Amino acid sequence: MFRPCIDLHEGKVKQIVGGTLGTAGSVTENFVSEHPASWFARLYQSDQLGGGHVIMLGPGNEAQARAALQAYPGGLQIGGGITAENAQAWLAHGASHVIVTSWVFREGQVDWERLTQLTEKVGKERLVLDLSCRRKDDCYFVVTDRWTRFTDLAITPENLTRLAPLCAEFLVHAVDVEGLCRGIDKELVSRLGQASPIPTTYAGGANSLQDLEDVTRLSQGRIDLTIGSALDIFGGTGVRYRDAVAFNRSLKLAQSQAASSSVSRKP
Repeated sequence: MFRPCIDLHEGKVKQIVGGTLGTAGSVTENFVSEHPASWFARLYQSDQLGGGHVIMLGPGNEAQARAALQAYPGGLQIGGGITAENAQAWLAHGASHVIVTSWVFREGQVDWERLTQLTEKVGKERLVLDLSCRRKDDCYFVVTDRWTRFTDLAITPENLTRLAPLCAEFLVHAVDVEGLCRGIDKELVSRLGQASPIPTTYAGGANSLQDLEDVTRLSQGRIDLTIGSALDIFGGTGVRYRDAVAFNRSLKLAQSQAASSSVSRKP
């Protein structure tokens, strides 16, 4: 399933190369929109796209983020600088979920006390854990602090199973391919499809509608895909936004027909 996104950097909707985010003064921008965040939020609402996210990449994005949430109340998740102190305020602004990563890691390790505190404060059903990662050797490790710092948390079935009771979903950016439009990390998608016990969204590298089909196939329909720089609404040429919306509608129709057929076969 396709999930939409709104990435905010320096108060504007942008698409950037993820691996350059932590390099001072040299962020590589693929696209800077003339439209405010609320324009995209209303577009997603009109097409009934759920589960999308707004990510604040650094300071100066709060006003645009609030405007997007108000334009599509209950339809978007919010991430970027989320803590136990501000999470409830963002939910009150209209976010369906808060997305957290760096705040629940300290010294490269999961701070289980902080994570439990946040889960208890907002409820696991409104919390998404951002497990964006980079490859090191044969493993994928979660990275924090604008994707610049490796943690000791690997993307493994055991770790995902341990984290799952504390949140509603996982969001996983494949940082090594994020924003490059060179195709998805198929191995990471396959691993997530096999290991994740809860809904999970993958982002990074998508450059064609075939990638959306591949994610659905490789994960057996268990992993959703966010498409950014390749979308025509973000200046891309690889995927038409309308085709991604149509893919969702056809997939939902097929799922509905399969469910109806299953019910009709029951004695």
